[in-house]
Amino acid sequence: MGAGMTITRTPVARATALDARAGMRHGIPILLCYLTALAFIAFWPVPVDRGASGLLRAISRAVPLLTYDVIESLANVAMFVPFGVLLALVLPARRAWVVPIALAASLAMEAGQALFLPARTSSVADVVANVGGAAIGLAVVWIIEQRGPSR
Repeated sequence: MGAGMTITRTPVARATALDARAGMRHGIPILLCYLTALAFIAFWPVPVDRGASGLLRAISRAVPLLTYDVIESLANVAMFVPFGVLLALVLPARRAWVVPIALAASLAMEAGQALFLPARTSSVADVVANVGGAAIGLAVVWIIEQRGPSR
């Protein structure tokens, strides 16, 4: 750029910048609430599904493909989809960080369970499911944005 030249944003670029700021402004409080709930779930002293064993057995009997391990894995994926969505909204210019942040958060949760919660079981499968859920959330945001503004 030469001296005296300025960059003029197009209306679309201005709208995108405004959308990003709005996503951050609204996303941060929601992300904080979500992270609080996630911390309660992750660091609850006993397994959070302890009281649901009868229901989980009934589901597995009705649909044999839905074993306890499959249900637990799908629950971990579902639990981290909002993580990916919210981080993508809060970090619009740093979306490449969403999956690594999800990995770090998941590893911290599993390490905390292993070190401090003897009634809980940490596993690599949980980390994989959690990161997969965050990646799905990130993909959802990307797909919605690619569709453009609603009419």
